[in-house]
This record gives sequence, C-alpha cells and structure tokens, in this order.
Amino acid sequence: MSHAPLLKRLVLVCLGMFAFAFALVPLYDVFCDITGLNGKPSLEQAEESMRVVDARQVDVSFTTHAQSGAPFEVKSKEYSVAVKPGAMREVLFSAKNLSHQDKVMQAVPSVSPGKAAKYLHKMACFCFDQQPLKAGEEVEFKLLFYIDTELPESVEELTLSYTVFDISSQLVASN
Repeated sequence: MSHAPLLKRLVLVCLGMFAFAFALVPLYDVFCDITGLNGKPSLEQAEESMRVVDARQVDVSFTTHAQSGAPFEVKSKEYSVAVKPGAMREVLFSAKNLSHQDKVMQAVPSVSPGKAAKYLHKMACFCFDQQPLKAGEEVEFKLLFYIDTELPESVEELTLSYTVFDISSQLVASN
C-alpha cells in the first residue's frame, strides 16, 4: 500500500497553510483599508499647518483603554472637540499609575475611520515617547494636533483612540 498520495496532500496542505499565514498581514491591512478599522496615524511630529478652512468643521472624539492587566487609567479632559481643518487644537489627557510600583506606559494611537488616519497630524503627543510614572503618580499630557485641509468632505467626524500598554517588564528585560 502506497502512502504517496496522502503524503502529497499533506505537503500541499502544509504549503497552503504557510502561504496563508504569510499573507495574513497584507490581508489584514487590506481589510482595515476597506472597513476603515484600525487607522494607523503617523508617530512622527508634524509640521505646523499654514492654512485653515473656516467654512468646515470636523468632530474629533477621543477614547482610551488600557491593555488587559496594565495598571493605568488614561482619559481625555474632553470627550469630543470641533476642529476646523488646518487649525491647531490642544486637548489635555490625564494618566495615573494605579499600581504600587513605578511603571512605564506606552500609548499606541489608532484613528477611525481608517482612511482619515493620514489626515490627522500631531505636533505634540504622549504617544511619541514612553512615559515613566511613579507608583500612584498622576500626570497631565498635552495632545496638540490639526486635521489636514485635504481631509475628504465625506469625513465629518473621526475618533482618535489610544491603547495604553505597560512596557515596564520589556524595559527591564532589555537592560
């Protein structure tokens, strides 16, 4: 009894699974582009806008949540702001270390709808750097941003979301 046909099928299945796993990241990016999920804004400091569109207003709302187990409470002082494209806007965030140990926090932003991510420009953001917080410490951070004047007219509102991670153990492991 020959096992060659079965072996051939198993090798093909393994190759197919490898190809599918290899294609997951690009497929995920395409899915996010189509659905508008998980917009990835730039983590580079933007240049200041030179033009403001007074005739238009975009509503920007803010959400924050901590990674499961991260001992941080982060929230914006304002749930939502109205922004004229090109106009600089400042929003304050508070962050508190809820643990009894010094920790390091890293915030990762995303924008929804995803197609709006490339039109959100940040001049100052606590997401640019790792943020050390002493045990029980509460600090205030400033987000300084503007919406690009080239934002498509179909986008009237967007949400800037921050997921906060505890990266303390990663820093200890790398030292």
